[in-house]
Amino acid sequence: MHLLKPFSFSKRFPETEVVGSAFAGKQDDLIPLSFGFPAPESLPVDKMTAATEAAMITQGRQALAYSGGTGPKNIINWIKERSKLREIEATEKEIIVTAGSSQAIDLITRTLTDPGDELWVEAPTFFGALKTFRLAETKLFSFPIDEYGLRVDLVEQELVERVKNNLPLPKLMYVIPNYQNPGGVNLSIERRKRLAELAYEYNFFIIEDDAYVELSFDKTYIPAIYSFGPERVVYLSTFSKIIAPGLRLGWAIGLQEIIEKVKILKTDGFTSVYVQEVTKNLLEQIDMDEQINNLNSLYHSRKNAMVSAIQQYFGENVSYHEPHGGFFLWLTFPAHIDTSEFADAAMAAGVSYIAGKHFFLEDEGYNHMRLCFTFCKEEIIHEAIKRLANTYYEYVNSKQIIEEVN
Repeated sequence: MHLLKPFSFSKRFPETEVVGSAFAGKQDDLIPLSFGFPAPESLPVDKMTAATEAAMITQGRQALAYSGGTGPKNIINWIKERSKLREIEATEKEIIVTAGSSQAIDLITRTLTDPGDELWVEAPTFFGALKTFRLAETKLFSFPIDEYGLRVDLVEQELVERVKNNLPLPKLMYVIPNYQNPGGVNLSIERRKRLAELAYEYNFFIIEDDAYVELSFDKTYIPAIYSFGPERVVYLSTFSKIIAPGLRLGWAIGLQEIIEKVKILKTDGFTSVYVQEVTKNLLEQIDMDEQINNLNSLYHSRKNAMVSAIQQYFGENVSYHEPHGGFFLWLTFPAHIDTSEFADAAMAAGVSYIAGKHFFLEDEGYNHMRLCFTFCKEEIIHEAIKRLANTYYEYVNSKQIIEEVN
């Protein structure tokens, strides 16, 4: 008889702590800057209600069957046309709809890697992806970002050294090129081109996770990495940030042979054909460009409110790259500060955030935190930053007192 060994998720997958802290604290006055959520008032409830009714009236029996009605085909066509804005040309057979981009990350990882293969990431990066990569038992290696995104020059240096010393090369590289989570930075066009060239030269694939691309406050868009290396890049995006995360609809675009292998691994069959039918109807009702403009106007205002409050309450005690899109602001404190040490105190004061250490592979990032500016209204953001600053200064003062005593 085999007995199950004790297993600690928090030790092997520290991201579980993040989820717990993000949703902990049920006090009525909690302001959740930890949530990577869209604004509640941006969710198209009325139009979604009409789209749902239309799905039942026009495609009811088919939409509720395994293969669905007209929705899945129309969604694929919409993705194909919308992707042209990113300079991506793809056929229907090069596109697969998934249960959110998180499922796409999982499927692509398991398709293109085996346990023990090298998978390279940015530092910091999305902790949900790190969890997926660890579950796939890949060997992870990270590279820093700066205000222009991933340090592709350091990636190239490492590749050269690996070849020189006959060491393993990566099978995959995971990159968030636009309004990076959590850094908020964009990968420059020069680095996109060079990264694609390196993928060809050293025979690895790139997962381009582009969830935030539409949320550009200044309406500037850089061509996707995919456009510079379609044979080496699998492009991912999602409806979560532009319509609603509850749809759980994302997509992947890649070589037909890769997508065909992904379909073999995708044991759940077609992704929620009923939801695709509803989403198809919604897309026919709304002007997507107007939808995006409204989101960007709302989120730009909330980002400005957060920046203004940080300047007022923190002054020069912190630094940050001001994002021009996306969901997040990445706040940097002095090097000796550990933001995880006052997370509980901040929660008690009624504000939550995610400590920087959770976004790194290595033992680093302690003096950072990720703040989300999209979920809360401007006046609430202002109050949250005020509470956060008060908590921080109390932490610094207590730390100084302890050091003086010792």
